[in-house]
Amino acid sequence: MAVTRRQAIAAGAVALGQGAVRLPAAIAAAPATRNNVLWYRQPAAVWTEALPVGNGRLGAMVFGGTATERIQLNEDTLWSGGPYDPLNSKANPETVEQIRRLIAERRFAEAEAMANDCLIARPAGQMSYQTFGDLFVQVDLEDKPKAYRRELDLDTAVATTRFAIPTGTIIREVLASPVDQVIAISLSALGGAALNCALRFETPHDATIVAKGNEISIEGRNRPDQGVPAGLRIAGRIAASASGARVRAEGSTLFIDGAREATIVIALATSHSGDPVATVARQIVAASGKAWATLRRAHIAEHRRLYRRAALSLGPASPLPTDERIKANVADDEPALAALYFAYARYLMICSSRPGTQPANLQGIWNESTRPPWGSKYTININTQMNYWLADPANLGECSEPLLRMVRELAISGAKTARAIYGARGWVAHHNTDLWRASSPIDGAAWGMWPMGGAWLCNALWDRWDYGRDRAWLTAIYPLMRGATEFFLDTLQPTPQGLVTSPSISPENRHPFGASVCAGPAMDRQILRDLFDRTAAAATVLNRDSDFAQQLRHARAALAPDRIGKAGQLQEWLEDWDEAAPEQDHRHVSHLYALYPGHQINPDGTPELASAARVSLNRRGDESTGWATAWRIALWARLRDGERAHRILRSLLAPARTYPNMFDAHPPFQIDGNFGGSTAIIEMLLQSRGSSLHLLPALPKAWSTGSARGLVARGGIVVDLAWSKGSLTHVLLQPMESCTVAVRLGETRATIKLVAGHPVMLKGSRLAIS
Repeated sequence: MAVTRRQAIAAGAVALGQGAVRLPAAIAAAPATRNNVLWYRQPAAVWTEALPVGNGRLGAMVFGGTATERIQLNEDTLWSGGPYDPLNSKANPETVEQIRRLIAERRFAEAEAMANDCLIARPAGQMSYQTFGDLFVQVDLEDKPKAYRRELDLDTAVATTRFAIPTGTIIREVLASPVDQVIAISLSALGGAALNCALRFETPHDATIVAKGNEISIEGRNRPDQGVPAGLRIAGRIAASASGARVRAEGSTLFIDGAREATIVIALATSHSGDPVATVARQIVAASGKAWATLRRAHIAEHRRLYRRAALSLGPASPLPTDERIKANVADDEPALAALYFAYARYLMICSSRPGTQPANLQGIWNESTRPPWGSKYTININTQMNYWLADPANLGECSEPLLRMVRELAISGAKTARAIYGARGWVAHHNTDLWRASSPIDGAAWGMWPMGGAWLCNALWDRWDYGRDRAWLTAIYPLMRGATEFFLDTLQPTPQGLVTSPSISPENRHPFGASVCAGPAMDRQILRDLFDRTAAAATVLNRDSDFAQQLRHARAALAPDRIGKAGQLQEWLEDWDEAAPEQDHRHVSHLYALYPGHQINPDGTPELASAARVSLNRRGDESTGWATAWRIALWARLRDGERAHRILRSLLAPARTYPNMFDAHPPFQIDGNFGGSTAIIEMLLQSRGSSLHLLPALPKAWSTGSARGLVARGGIVVDLAWSKGSLTHVLLQPMESCTVAVRLGETRATIKLVAGHPVMLKGSRLAIS
């Protein structure tokens, strides 16, 4: 596939001073280092100790057992239920209007009760992401293994287990190939050892499992859920081959006797995208015809194409195993652990979200349950958006493509919801969705009566444009943004303070009047400012809908403004209720959207609001659930308090919030904390807005020396930077398009004209052009 100039620059592949594009040796052959590897001295005892591999569609958790290896498997379209319409039969615009009147009369509990009865979906929940099952590899061992080590190499995306037995060494490698669309396993016996093993597959689904020849075949159906019938067929094929040995089948089990080397290839599919039986048959035939070395080499090359675009160094890594590093970091800060966390988050993004797959859900693509926490769905009042904060600044922009496809599909069901419930044009989504793109409010009004999910997703799609400046992307997202704005033009309500949403909530937080339902919470107004601004800007760039763009600008100006309360805090609600709210340390900090991920509040342009945001943050506290802790780090970074951000980051990297396999501990596991925490690390080193670039805005003293390569700033600028003893040594700016950028380092400012394809080096604290 040909590489465009824009793609090559995003990969950091500009020949310095020549304006020509090439792949530098540093990218083509990045060395394997201790900080690209998670490793352990013992097998995983529980799921949150197992190591993840994935190709965006297929995922596996590798436990690294000795006599019995467990490999838990996922396929990203295996969810419960089937297509369904959850619209409440009582929902209609007249009911919404009654609820608005109750809110205006301050009868909040009555309004919430009516919303629960008449607007919340039926069923009140949504469908759940599912495990596919488990492959068990049982090995005959003559004695207790020694010299055990298991590891996950982030640079190769291969999980390896190695241990010694009296006659030699056993090695297992597991990968999830994005090229061949299979999970592949290599078994090797070195020295005088031999492989005598049994392969069996277990699944919680209604499926038939048959072993024949050298293959296990799985065919069945997914599970019904909450009255929604099963709507998917599922299929799997597991093929084994061995050198110098025979593979035989008995019942539903495969046996390998006396082999020196063996390869296992796994294909999984559902009927969500076609005939699953034909799909897995085709994939198994193609992959089984390739040698292990060929499968492995192609997989690594495709993984490294993305993984090696960016890197972070914060000093030497500890020689301890990863789980011991996490424990030791509580007492003795190890900056390199934060760099590993960043590298791991990029790895997880590559493995859980690729073009053509489903978006990363609450657990990415890894889930061992049929009833996972919160259904392992798409929670779109923060969590799904946080999943994609990392993609662009970490130079993985194309990993956002699944989000665009989900929003396109969600806009279709959301248009029906907008008409049926609100009598409005455009489309709406509330606080959750699933594989089937349900868009009605769910769970209960205290959580689900929030009409901003689609609007925030549109703002996330805009970020992809803002970082990459790909006009084709902007053309694709504009109809979605326009549809989202049309809904709010039809439903915003006038008040003395300005236009507001109603009914709504400040996500998942109760106000002092016995309910969550209200009118015009701060977050809604902040999201709409961005949505209206960005949709109008998109129309201007695309040279269309000028009258509509002007209408959006007028509506944006009419929105109720942010307010500062009597305690000096940024008000979470339209009225000054914060002091009396029942949860002062609530995990959500929704009213600070304007500070991060938004840009409406900043210490320079809106110092009073920034100070009020600081008060709100102090009141909420530093430590919360995993994802909420990550959000707090980013917020403190935006306030340029590197020491506070670093202190909270250390708590995120402690055992209470990071599992031994470095998955984020909400608890339980949610992948958003990994993505959000790593994005916050970038915010400590680099912040960008429009045509401005702020270098090292929140650098903590603990990170006195370091470097970052391949970060991306808004406006399409790839940034490499290095610092020593707390001072910048140099920064390399590589623009994807010609532009003028205002660069800031502390109080030093420089205006730089950049030409596409021509990198510019700035050196030292004076930002001198080299």
